[in-house]
Amino acid sequence: MKKIAVVLCGSGFKDGSEIRESVLTLLALDEADAQFECFAPDDQQHDVVNCLTGEEMNEKRNLLVEAARIARGDIKPLTSLKASDFDGVMFPGGFGVAKNLCTFAFKGSQGEVRSDVNNVIHDFYNNKKPIGAVCIAPALIALSLKDKNLNLTLGSDGEASEEIKKLGHKHTATKPHECVIDHENKIATSPAYMYDDARLKDIKTGIAGVVKAITQDL
Repeated sequence: MKKIAVVLCGSGFKDGSEIRESVLTLLALDEADAQFECFAPDDQQHDVVNCLTGEEMNEKRNLLVEAARIARGDIKPLTSLKASDFDGVMFPGGFGVAKNLCTFAFKGSQGEVRSDVNNVIHDFYNNKKPIGAVCIAPALIALSLKDKNLNLTLGSDGEASEEIKKLGHKHTATKPHECVIDHENKIATSPAYMYDDARLKDIKTGIAGVVKAITQDL
């Protein structure tokens, strides 16, 4: 049975991990008969956003504590994650990925990745263990693995995809139910809610494709 790490960063599509994408990732892993364990940085969120109004709230929240809502409390600090303990890693999306795990939301291709997150990505990549990323999370992978000539998808071609091209990567346009598998670099990606109007069943199919790829070692 494969064991996959899932990296979260809060709870909520505006400021943390996208809840539907996160749950569908866990469901797909379970349906693939894979074990999973959740992790998140033990640190303060960049911001807290009212997901009803879209307005920033005058609050402070912790990424690990908020992500525990999705993981039902079964979650560990990201610093304890080691590639040697797992067969692969999954990064669900959500705007929090681009604000908390890296600064792609603010600086695009000039952004930086948190050191603990960067260490995790490089640990899996260097040990040739599969990496899965959903929605905006492929941009995080692109920032971390600059000039590795990855084949990724952020959905349709546009401003975000142009930024990952600047990092030396290829962008393949896809629909929500599709995924892109980069066999050489052992990375699988799917756009999910990069399409705001995506149907939930199509997102489920796309995420399942990513999970199938990483649990079958691509």
